[in-house]
Amino acid sequence: MNLFDLCVLLCISFIIFQFWRIRSISEMTKRYLAAYCDKHHLQLISVARKKSSLNFSSGKMDWRTIYYFEFSSNGEDAYVGEVELIGNKVFRTHLPAYKIS
Repeated sequence: MNLFDLCVLLCISFIIFQFWRIRSISEMTKRYLAAYCDKHHLQLISVARKKSSLNFSSGKMDWRTIYYFEFSSNGEDAYVGEVELIGNKVFRTHLPAYKIS
């Protein structure tokens, strides 16, 4: 095994690790949104990742991800909210004004 093979192996390992990292962030986001909607008496309909980018915050490289989620307050209307995460930490959650039933 030469230096080129080692570099290729390290790159592939890094890509695989980042894939699993993004998947774990997605799963954590789904759990967070389910709990958030339960707490606020909302029905979670769907979750979709809008954007992922590498971010350097507090001297540490981590993923900054933005997710859209669809929810309902009365079972008839649907609204789209947004949640932003840096790594596994929720940075902000934004919901539009919605009808309370």
